[in-house]
Amino acid sequence: MTHTFTLLLTLLGVQFVTTTFKICAFNIRSFGRAKAANQKVMGALVQILSRCDISAVQEVRDSRGSAIQVLLRELNRYDHSHHYSRLESKRLGRGSYKEQNVFVYRMDVVSVTDWRQFEDGDAGNSTAFVRGPFAARFHSSYTAIMDFVLIVHHASPREAVHELDLLFGVCNKLMEQWKTQNVMVLGDLNAAGAYIPPNAWAGICLRSDLAFHWLIGDTEDTTVSHRSCCAYDRIIVHGEEFLGAVVPRSAKPFNFTQALGLSEEEALEISDHYPVEVNLQLSPKAQREL
Repeated sequence: MTHTFTLLLTLLGVQFVTTTFKICAFNIRSFGRAKAANQKVMGALVQILSRCDISAVQEVRDSRGSAIQVLLRELNRYDHSHHYSRLESKRLGRGSYKEQNVFVYRMDVVSVTDWRQFEDGDAGNSTAFVRGPFAARFHSSYTAIMDFVLIVHHASPREAVHELDLLFGVCNKLMEQWKTQNVMVLGDLNAAGAYIPPNAWAGICLRSDLAFHWLIGDTEDTTVSHRSCCAYDRIIVHGEEFLGAVVPRSAKPFNFTQALGLSEEEALEISDHYPVEVNLQLSPKAQREL
């Protein structure tokens, strides 16, 4: 590790400051007990995640559930101005390979009012997701929109085209069930490169329906490696009300390699993906409290 990285991780009292409500999705490659026991990796993770009011953490690979408990403990130790909690999906995947999606959120700022785990066949299609999406409904008096739904999904690379289309059905089901149009899809959708042939985009309803706004563009790079440049990780917002609550041009990957002064090798110890993030406008109440 470089001297700069070590210094950043030991001076954990220095935190990122935000004056907006930030939502992010972060595929922390194979996050389990080994990474949770690595103090330098965990130090970086808490700095990254403490920037966000809600983080959709992906690729949690720990059957005992201890890794995410360590992450929450370290977040709460690091950021005394908030209290972090979590909402976990079931363990997802076919065969022996299993992973979880976990919403990590500041429970003093936002609350969970409902949630749903999508299972095989829930999208009304004979071919199901490899790993079903996980959805939660949130309420916060600190955001301009106040009530909204987040759907986090880690798409199977080989089934990315099909699963993106299935997500369209998932969104419609939740909008009908929860009587809201304010839906955001986020996560590692593998929505780029060889996984989505150019001629496939026109047939993906989640892309062609004008009510859905893709906030992370096709030319963005959400990968850590210098040898790749792909927008695998996305944030997609449904409806004009939700779009209007988004801070313009705030949706982007967070390049923690640059922010933490890391080498590529050091960054890849954390993940091979960058988080994608977006800011929501604050409510009048939150603006008065700044």
